[in-house]
Amino acid sequence: MEHGASLNRLAFSATAHCLTGCAIGEVLGMIIGTALGWSNVATIALAVVLAFFFGYSLTMLPLVRSGLALSTVLPLAFASDTLSITIMEIVDNAVMLVIPGAMEAGLASPLFWGSLAFALAVAFVAAFPVNRYLIARGRGHAVIHQYHGQHGDEHEGHHAQHNH
Repeated sequence: MEHGASLNRLAFSATAHCLTGCAIGEVLGMIIGTALGWSNVATIALAVVLAFFFGYSLTMLPLVRSGLALSTVLPLAFASDTLSITIMEIVDNAVMLVIPGAMEAGLASPLFWGSLAFALAVAFVAAFPVNRYLIARGRGHAVIHQYHGQHGDEHEGHHAQHNH
């Protein structure tokens, strides 16, 4: 029972971590694309690129700070986050596209921000079971957490005990 609870905590943490990077990229991409009057396709493309950039960056930053080389950290970030970010981006952008008027609402509109918050919440729910599945099999963020434990990272060092 304890293993399942700790696995859920680790999967929740990994999903929240991924969501943070995705949200930063999504919001920034939506703000830039909307402010520049870009089409939905161009705005979403920018948001997706930025979501991947920030998602990977938030995974890599503590590892680089702990002394690992970028050449070691890049493949770790790609291996741990690609599936999670991909799922979040597909779900998030699909939700934004199906909510009537969300993409056209503009940055000052509660419809835009409410839709984006809802879309990110749905994306979290979609990515959580995938992250849990990967971590349970020693993949995904489980790969990253073994490095956090070895290098005494304060940000996520509490996950070092989950090094299965």
